[in-house]
Amino acid sequence: MRRLVLAGVGLLLAVLVPAPADAAPPLWKSSVSATNTVVSRPAEGGGYPVPPGQTAPDPGSCRAGLYNSNFSESWLAVRPGTEDLVGTSKFFFEKYSTFYDFHLGSFTISNGQPLAANQVQGYDCVSTGTQDMPPSWTNNTDPNADFDTQGRVYQVTLPFNAFWANLHPNSNIAISYSDDLGRTWVKGNGGKPLEHVPNWSSLSFGFVEDKQWVAVNHVPGNRYQDHVYAAWAVYNGSTTKIRVAVSRDRGRTFSKAVTITKPNQTGPTNEFVYPAVDAAGNVYVSIAGDHPSPDSKTIYVARSSDDGVTWSEFMPVAVARQVPGCCLPNTTFRDGILEHFTASPDYPGHLYVVWEDWDGSQYDVKFSQSTDFGRTWSQPIIVNDNANRTASDQFQPQVAAGPGGAVAVNFYDRRAACPDDPAILPEHVGRQNFCVDVSLQAFKDSGDGAVPVGDNVRVSQFSWDPEQPGQTIDGIDQMACAAHSDPCTIRSFIGDYFGLAISNSYVYTLAVSTHYPSGVIGDQGESVYYQQQVLETVSRADLGI
Repeated sequence: MRRLVLAGVGLLLAVLVPAPADAAPPLWKSSVSATNTVVSRPAEGGGYPVPPGQTAPDPGSCRAGLYNSNFSESWLAVRPGTEDLVGTSKFFFEKYSTFYDFHLGSFTISNGQPLAANQVQGYDCVSTGTQDMPPSWTNNTDPNADFDTQGRVYQVTLPFNAFWANLHPNSNIAISYSDDLGRTWVKGNGGKPLEHVPNWSSLSFGFVEDKQWVAVNHVPGNRYQDHVYAAWAVYNGSTTKIRVAVSRDRGRTFSKAVTITKPNQTGPTNEFVYPAVDAAGNVYVSIAGDHPSPDSKTIYVARSSDDGVTWSEFMPVAVARQVPGCCLPNTTFRDGILEHFTASPDYPGHLYVVWEDWDGSQYDVKFSQSTDFGRTWSQPIIVNDNANRTASDQFQPQVAAGPGGAVAVNFYDRRAACPDDPAILPEHVGRQNFCVDVSLQAFKDSGDGAVPVGDNVRVSQFSWDPEQPGQTIDGIDQMACAAHSDPCTIRSFIGDYFGLAISNSYVYTLAVSTHYPSGVIGDQGESVYYQQQVLETVSRADLGI
């Protein structure tokens, strides 16, 4: 796979000519431009090939190989006070994407330029030097990242074994950190998991850890400065609980994990946890809890003012409606996480939540905020500004807050018809509400709450086809597939979320695109259009924030 760097590409450079009187209004009204840079590239590491006729690897079969196919799902963190970033993503192994065969990887990005990509060490046979499981795992998942004030970046990891049978330890929750912008990673907590399944000798049916996240107090001078907060969900077959552990020594050790959800407040099922830290060092979590409607969730937020020791009551934010089933009606990919949440680094108690909301035929992105530490929440507003003009899906939103009152929301956007482009499968050219772009909405919080600034900005240069790759290698489907099946006809995977970060000068997104040919040649004699990770950079000055 050859390296593709599209630095300095301006978006939406329209020729200023008079439009016909009956011309349709532009799909994106904003003229703000962004640069797009492909940051994914092949990385060497240990992985598990899938033998012919199987959908999962064999124990003890880990070997060195290339992570050179799909790069699905991502997160992004900016080192405070700099334009240095670390991106994290799922890296899929060789030709085995359709069997959901991946580990976590990271991207080192300095001043907007990609410098390195590598597998996160400590979870495979090559970096650990052993086939023993653990410490080697077939998979490592759910990218996330956050920096402390000294340049250390952390992520909570979910290694697991994809045997789909009662053979080996199922999974655990672990922590890793890097002091060199993601080039090398060290296991925190003395190399021990933050939590592991009760029975290490077999797959524990009904007990599943999932959807872990990290937040760090990077408030200079705060009494909890550089404390690290790890949060995750535990599914035990009948209930889902949110667990939290805290490090007060920069990741070397963590407190014993505690359960912070109470069924009498939020119901028995609680998931999609996101921790965040505000300007005063208060720690918050958002979750999606039960709602009487089977296709709806209630979003809740709780606060800890004592470093995660005790927690307030969970306060409801809004009810979010979800599409029934796994996938949007007009495609095969699995939909992602419902909501996202962050806190202001400038104003104590200023909190922002976004979510996708299904109206029965399409998704819109909604936004609510609190200026009183999560006690009360504003009436939701629709973020995507095409809501009354084109019927299409806007989904998987993220929200970030940066210095100087900057707030931004990004989301995947299907308002544009699929273009006639070599990267679009021929049968999809011209389809409505199918191909995907990335949109961004800026907000400004000057102390009274965040208000929108300008219109939605299209930050992706090219619309991309979510059902690429359509190519095969050695007859094997190359689409990333959460159903781990060949061919992948349902539950394909573009990721459950993607990255967003705000620095002093820029807003950055890290998102999937299948527009860029990989250089890996498939059975059809053409380059495979794998999912790549694209860094999209927008000037805060241009956005007005």
